[in-house]
Amino acid sequence: MKSWTRLGVVVAAALSAAAVSAPAASAAANPYTPAEACATDFGGSWSLASDGHREVKYGSAKWGDVYLMYNSSHANCVATIKAIDIGTPTYTEAWLWIQGTPDWIGNTGPFKYYAAVKGTANNHCVQYLGLISRTATGAGAYAKGARYTWGNCT
Repeated sequence: MKSWTRLGVVVAAALSAAAVSAPAASAAANPYTPAEACATDFGGSWSLASDGHREVKYGSAKWGDVYLMYNSSHANCVATIKAIDIGTPTYTEAWLWIQGTPDWIGNTGPFKYYAAVKGTANNHCVQYLGLISRTATGAGAYAKGARYTWGNCT
């Protein structure tokens, strides 16, 4: 009897350890596509730009995606779509740099699903960047995805 009891304790301990070390799955998929995020914040119809996607990663872990979208008015929208902590406000950032302007324009804050920013880039190239934190204040580590070369010149 003692060996069965000991085996039960060992199995229970192993199952407990596996439950603690298993990564938590995301509660739900993000309900927004990049086109929907841009349309929700800025209206209109949006399309994915060529070379307009980067994964937002912390090391090898994917925390989301950043997309460069465009519309027929030569506007660009950068949407950083969360893949973790969906529905929970965590610091999320979307950045766009239009060639010929002095600096990046961005939208940052504790968002539940995405951050999006818009800028008009008629006859100019752009760069884009997305950042995601696991906290509401932005303290701690950030996941990043970006294209730091000029492209999508319209």
